[in-house]
Amino acid sequence: MAEKQHPVPAYGLAARDHSGLLSPFNFSRRETGETDVKFKVLYCGICHSDLHMLKNEWGSSTYPIVPGHEIVGQVTEVGSKVEKYKVGDRVGVGCMVGSCRSCTNCSQSIENYCPKMILTYGGTYHDGTPTYGGYSDVMVCDEHFVVRVPDSLPLDVAAPLLCAGITLYSPLKFYGLDKPGLHIGIVGLGGLGHVGVKFAKAMGLKVTVISTSPGKKQEAIERHGADAFLVSRDQEQMQAAMGTMDGIIDTVSAVHPIMPLIGLLKTQGKLVLVGAPEKPLELPVFPLLMGRKIVGGSCIGGMKETQEMLDFAAKHNITADIEVISADYVNTAMERLAKNDVKYRFVIDVANTMQAP
Repeated sequence: MAEKQHPVPAYGLAARDHSGLLSPFNFSRRETGETDVKFKVLYCGICHSDLHMLKNEWGSSTYPIVPGHEIVGQVTEVGSKVEKYKVGDRVGVGCMVGSCRSCTNCSQSIENYCPKMILTYGGTYHDGTPTYGGYSDVMVCDEHFVVRVPDSLPLDVAAPLLCAGITLYSPLKFYGLDKPGLHIGIVGLGGLGHVGVKFAKAMGLKVTVISTSPGKKQEAIERHGADAFLVSRDQEQMQAAMGTMDGIIDTVSAVHPIMPLIGLLKTQGKLVLVGAPEKPLELPVFPLLMGRKIVGGSCIGGMKETQEMLDFAAKHNITADIEVISADYVNTAMERLAKNDVKYRFVIDVANTMQAP
């Protein structure tokens, strides 16, 4: 087994098969190389994609799998050539730990679109060994893929920003939907959507939350500061809002109709998908032609932009709404996540509850 090659003992939670059940797992990390940062994991957020990967719902999982790509902690060791970090720094690692560093995408700081991008878990590292994520006590990562967590952001509420935060921040910026005064819709008020509302409001946008759940109206407006709330199953409400939005960020991962969303857009509006339904959606072309509308996608962000997002979050006091859990509660948390029974992100208190026996 490749595990044996690495000298740093690590302890975490892994699934051994597509039941997705997590149990204690002893493994090892590589020693801190010249450009590596080693850190003690303090918190790790639980992302919906962790659940998909644990159960092999996307068909790409290899076991054993240690999930977790919203990882924050404190630096304990740095390699001799590390320039950005020192022992004691507060750092994070998001969805990727490597890329080729030489292709066009990498040179443009969009390493997340590098064809050789290496996922934080469930991937294969440059040395041929499997990558393991943040449901573990220690992390070793090349400094290029490490971000600094600003001092004003508490680590537990900052962890989900490393996936959920950048997933919403990046398309708002790239598609030009970050200009004050624009009106945007955010579909879904879950782990992604609630953070998106906060970023959009901090950018000076008018925000309408679009949801199938009328019960979420109060929290969308009073708790997160949305300007309006639209029940997507209410034909009258949808009809009244037709042609009013400059852009829509759709965070929903279930199969759902996008025709009504396209109708909400103004001429030349943009619908950006960031959720990943497992079956194809139906795309009606005629409404796109008649309004010169765009349907696009976006997946996390590059390292430079991820740091920019964290700094923006610190400046505007943007954090995720979380429920902190202990390591032994993780399987229950996964059951609850499958039922969307969380407001809005579970975060594992790794430092205090995940110790090797």
